[in-house]
Amino acid sequence: MIEVGRVCVKTRGREAGLKCVVIDVIDDNFVLVTGPKNITGIRRRRVNVKHLEPTPYKLEIEKGANDESVAEAWRNSGLPEEFYKPVKPLVKPI
Repeated sequence: MIEVGRVCVKTRGREAGLKCVVIDVIDDNFVLVTGPKNITGIRRRRVNVKHLEPTPYKLEIEKGANDESVAEAWRNSGLPEEFYKPVKPLVKPI
């Protein structure tokens, strides 16, 4: 389910409720995500997959894409403006 280009919502931390894009799968537990910061407010960082809620949307980007190409994919995705707004994350029990 977690794959390169998958749009996810962060469920933990100070960025909870913001959307991000998976740009690389590090291992079974961690992925590299970006917002990019100028669009959704999330900078490029390593995130535990337990702190992400995948959405059904996927952007067509290559593995390890830079923020400019991710931003271009966001603009070309055709997603409505409401999609860029923060959402209340689903809190999973630990």
